Amino acid sequence: MATYCCGAQGPEVASIQQKLKDAGIYNGPIDGIFGGGTESAVRAFQRRVNLTADGIVDPATWAKLFAGAAPGETEMKQPAITAEPLALRCLALTGSFETALPLPDCFAGLSGNFDGQGISFGVCQWNLGQNSLQPLFSELSDTEAKLVDAIFHDYAAEFRKMIASPHEEQMEWASSIQDARHNLVEPWLGLFKSLGRTPEFQAIQASHASRLFQGALDLCHEFDVGSERAAALMFDIKVQNGSISDLVRTQIERDYAGIPADEAANAVEALRLQIIANRRAQACNPQWVADVRDRKLTIANGAGTVHGRRYDLEAQYGIGLGAFAPA
Repeated sequence: MATYCCGAQGPEVASIQQKLKDAGIYNGPIDGIFGGGTESAVRAFQRRVNLTADGIVDPATWAKLFAGAAPGETEMKQPAITAEPLALRCLALTGSFETALPLPDCFAGLSGNFDGQGISFGVCQWNLGQNSLQPLFSELSDTEAKLVDAIFHDYAAEFRKMIASPHEEQMEWASSIQDARHNLVEPWLGLFKSLGRTPEFQAIQASHASRLFQGALDLCHEFDVGSERAAALMFDIKVQNGSISDLVRTQIERDYAGIPADEAANAVEALRLQIIANRRAQACNPQWVADVRDRKLTIANGAGTVHGRRYDLEAQYGIGLGAFAPA
């Protein structure tokens, strides 16, 4: 059964927000992000129509909220992302972790040098520091020259020169277009946001993400896990952490050996995912271990809280413990 609550994202949430605004209860943005403001408005609406004020849009709340709407709107919908291919569902999930934005807005996710990576950009937060963003910019410059001129105008030459510069100069340039709190300043903030909203650069991002997804499926085979949740975990590892080292692999295999032989198949899968999540998190820089563990265990367990946002993979993304189709 579909429900929408704090943490949900997507066009269905935007529709809920619009109905709440029409009812004179919600004054926030129609951004498709179910945050505290949306939850508060849902509670107020539920009290108005004599429903349990829990802030969760279940079928009963949906029916009241959309009463009198067009026939196609009165029936509660599953999140549209749940019907998409697994690769896109995994991308939407990791994109939400990385940018706190739903598709397609996460393609324009942008952050500064808070983590020493210069600039992080796009749905997977490719960055200058690890040289993962430069290939996307180079492809853009090579294949979409007119788009670069149209977006960057007087700054196009500087953008192209940055792409061709040595890494140290790229990082210095990134610092030069940020303030003391590592926020990008104008005009570059708006220029990059505009670029991220274009279909052309979104297509480049999707192409690079598909390579990461194939690498995630390869990791699934290597670690003998085969659920959709496993694919999501391995994809998130590829994006956030790069891979799994041989040392961590040895630790994981040792932990696997401790799983009771009589466990059911789904239980074994879930336990293996928890082992992978914990071991990969422990291998991170101590500064980020807790954050990585929360994120990875949310995927392994199918639900959890990351950066204050509640996730339910099955309900929000259609990602469960069922097996994914062989690549």
